[in-house]
Amino acid sequence: MTEIRKKTLPKYFREILEGRRRFDIRLADFNIKEGDVLVLEEFDPTKNEFTGRVIKKTVKFITKFNPLEYHDIDEIKKYGFYGVGI
Repeated sequence: MTEIRKKTLPKYFREILEGRRRFDIRLADFNIKEGDVLVLEEFDPTKNEFTGRVIKKTVKFITKFNPLEYHDIDEIKKYGFYGVGI
């Protein structure tokens, strides 16, 4: 088990804290596996600093994908993505 620290914007931090957000979408520029602990540190971009609030979540499921396999870059820029919990 590895702890992986990531900054999280206040909006998303709040959704996770309230139990409404049960997924996280991240650039796959680090190693992670099921059972690791994601340490989410709230980061306030208006002050450019961490708030000191932290949530730890155990990773239950991982899927990796390349959005360019399905969409061109202009579509991605125009529409973005939904993260859908099911």
